Amino acid sequence: MTSISSPLRRGGFTFKQFFVGHDRCGMKVSTDGVLLGAWAPLPAIRRVLDIGTGSGLLALMLAQRLSLEDTPFEIDAIDIDNLAVEQAIDNCTYTPWRASIRVEQQDFLTWDRSSSPKYGLVICNPPYFEQGKDYRDVQREKARDSRTLGHRDLLRQVAEVIADNGFFSLILPQQEAQRFEELAHQEGWMLHQQCEVRERINTPVKRVLMTWCRHTLRCQRGQLIIRDPQDDYSADFKSLTQQFYLAF
Repeated sequence: MTSISSPLRRGGFTFKQFFVGHDRCGMKVSTDGVLLGAWAPLPAIRRVLDIGTGSGLLALMLAQRLSLEDTPFEIDAIDIDNLAVEQAIDNCTYTPWRASIRVEQQDFLTWDRSSSPKYGLVICNPPYFEQGKDYRDVQREKARDSRTLGHRDLLRQVAEVIADNGFFSLILPQQEAQRFEELAHQEGWMLHQQCEVRERINTPVKRVLMTWCRHTLRCQRGQLIIRDPQDDYSADFKSLTQQFYLAF
């Protein structure tokens, strides 16, 4: 599948099937986002919510993966920042999945979805910088500062919109992941799968990928090493991301 010809080829990142401009939003394309979009489980209920979509990266990655099956799907992508929403709309417009992705400016914590169908997957690359951090970029502060979307509030609101058998996937630095895990258990969530991400085999855990649900039998735990001893990308990293990165 090839994307529709797009004039937006500067200030962004080119993937195999789509281009992501990110020059107008606080959240840039990052390895964190790509890992999350490639790793998150595909839902049985083919409705996805991308919270804090930024450039629309996660929505587009999930759309590409969901499109492999010949079954309709819907993705709602929301962000509190109007410039990010405009950029995400532009990025989604020049793809084969533009009719399946709806981008809206919304504050997730006040967004009323009580009468809407539930989501099979909620995905989020959430803010994690602690209060008191000094920011130079106001737009990036809004995207990355946990004051704009507290993790306990996030967990409670996701519980209102997710299906009974749905999944909630996110990525966080290790220390923040530990704190998030404590909050999640307090709020009645159960860890469904987890993957610790290291830059190299002998380096500390850099990020933790997590998928939560409301009930599970056993948690699947794994590890991903980004680079091998020769400092090349590892076989596991390539396998996970090869459907997106041009280099693989």
